[in-house]
Amino acid sequence: MLKLLGAALIISAATAAGWFQAKQYANRPVQIRKLILALRRLQTEIQYGYTPLPEALLRVGEQSGDPIRPIFASAASQMSAPFNYTAKDSLQRALDQEWKGTAMKSAEKDIMSQLSHTLGTSDRQDQFGHLATAVRQLENEEIVAREEQGSYEKMFKSLGLLFGAFIVIILY
Repeated sequence: MLKLLGAALIISAATAAGWFQAKQYANRPVQIRKLILALRRLQTEIQYGYTPLPEALLRVGEQSGDPIRPIFASAASQMSAPFNYTAKDSLQRALDQEWKGTAMKSAEKDIMSQLSHTLGTSDRQDQFGHLATAVRQLENEEIVAREEQGSYEKMFKSLGLLFGAFIVIILY
C-alpha cells in the first residue's frame, strides 16, 4: 500500500512539473503580446499625450496587468524622487528586478534593454521610432514563441507523466 502511494506521488509530482513547464511555453506568447501593447501605449503617451516619461511609464504599467505592470511601475518609481535615476538606469533596474516574474526569455529582455539605452535621451519623434523598432522585434519574438508553444507544450505535458512512470518503474 505504501509503495502504491509513493508511486502515485512520484507520478503526480513529475506530471505537475511537466504541466508547469508547458504552462511557461503557453504564457510566453501571451506576455510578449502584453508587452507589445504596453509599448504601443507608451508610444501614444509620448507622441500624442506629451506625457512626461515617468508618468507615461506609470500609466502604461497600470493598464498592462501582471506580469508587465511591475516592470513599468518599478521603472516609473525609480525615475521619481528619492531615486531620480535616468530612464536607462531605471528601466534596466526594473528589468533586472522584475523579469524573473515573467515567462519571457532573454531575447525579449535584450530588446527591452536596448530600448532602455535610447528611451528618454532624444526627442519625441526619435523615441517613437525606437519604440516602433522594439515593437517589431517583439512581434518577431512572438511568432517564434508561438511556434515553440506548438512544438513543446504537448511534449512537456506528456514527458512529465512518462518521466514519472519511468522513475516508478526504476524504483520498483
